[in-house]
Amino acid sequence: MPSKSTPRPEARAWVEVDLGAVARNARALAAHAKAPLIPMVKADAYGLGAVRVARALEPVDPLAFGVSSIPEAAELRAAGFTRPIILFTPSVMDAAHPHWTSRDLEALLEHGITPTLANARDIAAWGARAPGRDWHLAIDTGMHRAGADHAAVAQLADVLRRFPPRGAFTHFHSAELDDGSMEEQEARFHAAVAALPARPRLLHAENSAGIVRRARTAWGAVRPGVFLYGVGSGPKAPLQPEPVVSLRARILELRDAAPGEGVSYDATWRVPADGRPARIATVACGYADGLRRHLGNRAHGLVHGRPAPIRGVVTMDMAMVDVTDIPCEVGDVVTFLGRDGDALLTAEEVAEAGGLSPYELLVGLKLRLPRVYHEA
Repeated sequence: MPSKSTPRPEARAWVEVDLGAVARNARALAAHAKAPLIPMVKADAYGLGAVRVARALEPVDPLAFGVSSIPEAAELRAAGFTRPIILFTPSVMDAAHPHWTSRDLEALLEHGITPTLANARDIAAWGARAPGRDWHLAIDTGMHRAGADHAAVAQLADVLRRFPPRGAFTHFHSAELDDGSMEEQEARFHAAVAALPARPRLLHAENSAGIVRRARTAWGAVRPGVFLYGVGSGPKAPLQPEPVVSLRARILELRDAAPGEGVSYDATWRVPADGRPARIATVACGYADGLRRHLGNRAHGLVHGRPAPIRGVVTMDMAMVDVTDIPCEVGDVVTFLGRDGDALLTAEEVAEAGGLSPYELLVGLKLRLPRVYHEA
């Protein structure tokens, strides 16, 4: 059977999320790092449902949750979560700036969100408006995306003495690569922390790939993201996650295409002219559901545990798969991601087939499909 549970009878396509696997992946990372977790539940927990995922992670006792927007944090607060929530995108505190108001600052206070700051102006504004409230110093050690430059943190000494951060962190840009960059960034982070007026109580750096590469973190916490959701750091990584996500859809129609006939827009795939007719199943899943257009003619689904190649361009609402040698009927389930019997399509495998990042693949699954959660 492709699924542990059956969705609503009217469901044409759905995403399944194994919350038990999410929690087990989190425990495996905490044991590996020997440190508490700051799970990243941004982007609706990578498309899988932030509230349900965060509830599944509560028994792991995370140090905080990580988000990327104020509405993401507000959703968790509205659902009853009380532990710290850290906003990992820059917060602009200067109400006098022509493109900003004080609304972000007030929202941070209203929802009890911990900001990450990187310049004297914003640190001073936060410290004046929220004296004693926690914040974290973002330090850029080579990502060149956000944070105070690692070589210039000493310039913040005066404001940091007045408003010391509870935490400081950096972000590795290539933790999956054994190219020395992670070690270089970590050395820069060490030096930057040493240049601060006082060492913050909580330091953190590793993302999922960084955690996996080590048996123990050198810092006070780790920030797992995609590993929690079933995506590892390659087949040779010392720690592998359990699969978490499945994408399934039902067959809507079956038809025979004669030799030489094309399938889908622009007929990018044709039945071999010198061969036999092809049996084509039309499936209720398209790129509006997260089955990316680039997967056409590159990836396959699973029908009764057997590979069924995607033929032609994936359309907005439907895709066509080749079931010429697979007995099936209208209403049968096609698995585009996840396990069906002994066969498994991992997020890494599917993403690679379409020239995508596994991150892109997962976050795209929240477009419109219902989710079916497994708690065990």
